[in-house]
Amino acid sequence: MARELPAVPPISAAILRLFRRIVRGYFRRHFRAVLMQNRSYLSATEGPLIIYANHSSWWDPMVCILLGELLLPSHNHYAPMDAAALAKYPILKRLGIFPVEMQSPRGAAQFLRTSEAVLASGGVLWITPQGRFADPRAALEFKPGLGALATRVPGLQLQPLAIEYVFWDERLPETLLRFGNPLQVADGATLEQATKQLEDSLAATMEDLKASAVARDPRAFATLLQGGRGTGGIYALGRRLRALFTRKPIELDHTAREDRSPR
Repeated sequence: MARELPAVPPISAAILRLFRRIVRGYFRRHFRAVLMQNRSYLSATEGPLIIYANHSSWWDPMVCILLGELLLPSHNHYAPMDAAALAKYPILKRLGIFPVEMQSPRGAAQFLRTSEAVLASGGVLWITPQGRFADPRAALEFKPGLGALATRVPGLQLQPLAIEYVFWDERLPETLLRFGNPLQVADGATLEQATKQLEDSLAATMEDLKASAVARDPRAFATLLQGGRGTGGIYALGRRLRALFTRKPIELDHTAREDRSPR
């Protein structure tokens, strides 16, 4: 007999629209751009979908909210969060964030059942399986929840997402994103085998993103969202005055770049 699943966490459309607007504004103010590699990989997935990412920063959940709006606008999006932390921000429960009691068997069962309900409803589940902040250069160590889901949900598609925040040539940093190859866990895989496969896939994606970050070339990315430009302060004033007196277009970026379509 099929297991009865809990109700899917409710989402307030009005609050979600407002929160997405706030998130876009945050990225525009605090980053030069949000840049993406392998955006097309996401369109290759079919069926129940989990997008899982490394977790190095407070910004990571807002990255997920931004990508959900820009890349999968017709889907509902959900994510687990530590119950104690979520209690401090109850409004997040109206955005598809659901509580999980950490470090307890009850919490593990709660996570699995709610996640299965989300996936069965056609919702997209976003997970940071490290379960804590960790430097992107550190070895990945996943909590068992993602691997357990991968062995329980038939046809589950898993999409690794690497995230970095870097300073290049401009005053504001860049948000760098890269999707890895979508994958499925083989039928009959153990929890340990599934977790290892998922860790290895995300680690490889992070290494590829690191190489692009070291190259410091935004033309290797597609721009998802353009943020603040220019050096600001006395430097920007000098450029504006020069443009005014020479009647030449002002170049806002610190480093001029030739036009080229991003990959």
